[in-house]
Amino acid sequence: MTTLVLTHPACLDHLTPPGHPERPDRLRAIDQVLVEDRFDRLGRGEAPEGVLDSVTLCHNEHYISELRHIAPTRGLIHVDADTSMSPGTWEAVMRGVGGAAAATDAVMSGTHDNAFVAVRPPGHHAETNKPMGFCFFDNAAIAARHAQRKYGIARAAVVDFDVHHGNGTQDIFWSDPTVMYCSTHQMPLFPGTGARGERGEHDTIVNAPLASEDGSVKFRAAFENLILPQLRKFRPELIIISAGFDAHFRDPLASLNLKAEDFGWVTRQVMDVAGASAGGRVVSVLEGGYDLQGLKESVAAHVTALMGG
Repeated sequence: MTTLVLTHPACLDHLTPPGHPERPDRLRAIDQVLVEDRFDRLGRGEAPEGVLDSVTLCHNEHYISELRHIAPTRGLIHVDADTSMSPGTWEAVMRGVGGAAAATDAVMSGTHDNAFVAVRPPGHHAETNKPMGFCFFDNAAIAARHAQRKYGIARAAVVDFDVHHGNGTQDIFWSDPTVMYCSTHQMPLFPGTGARGERGEHDTIVNAPLASEDGSVKFRAAFENLILPQLRKFRPELIIISAGFDAHFRDPLASLNLKAEDFGWVTRQVMDVAGASAGGRVVSVLEGGYDLQGLKESVAAHVTALMGG
């Protein structure tokens, strides 16, 4: 397997208030683990700055222009109780958009088998016209639509194992029969969406909510019994992973109690589905994960699986 990792130092310049869990040290922790010798075979590159034309595939133009307009030149501004912008936020957000699109290009063109995009802020809570939950633009959703527009694929899937439900991705694809959105997540928990009965207008939304303390066995069962069968039936030509690692037992924001090896396992399961219908094409985009040690261990397991380990 040839795996590409894209990131950019500008993603460190999105600053959050003191004590905020979504902080630049998250990317520093990932960098620390991915420089280990076992990751020498990774392809590496810098995430390019994205273009607004890509963002409009998933987000309202008025929302995009308003967000750009309010981006501060100094200090912090709050766009909601959890989400703030600093002078470096706009470029960081656009590096996320560009990284997701560039990774998709690398995988669709066959330059690499799969890719991991290590950027922040995350994206899966950003709705069509609203930022929330630390998120501004939905990188995973943009990657799926970018692949459809540029490469003409008929069916894409987004698989989200972040501990929080990706309400933004669900909102964007609710009435789109060409994209399947699948999510495991803890409920009840922010943002409050993701009930099993939320299935979209074309039965292409697959939610598998889990309870606090459910742990590895129930997480794996949710994939084996619900998500993976639906994915296989859908036969996606590209799979995007919303790779949140905050379901790890060390994470301060939730209590699903997964272990690093669970992220390796689920990555291999998704890769198997991609191998059957998508030529192995997988693009993974970082979402949550707020305990630095847990994040290191989980990303290491995830990327090792992407590399074929």
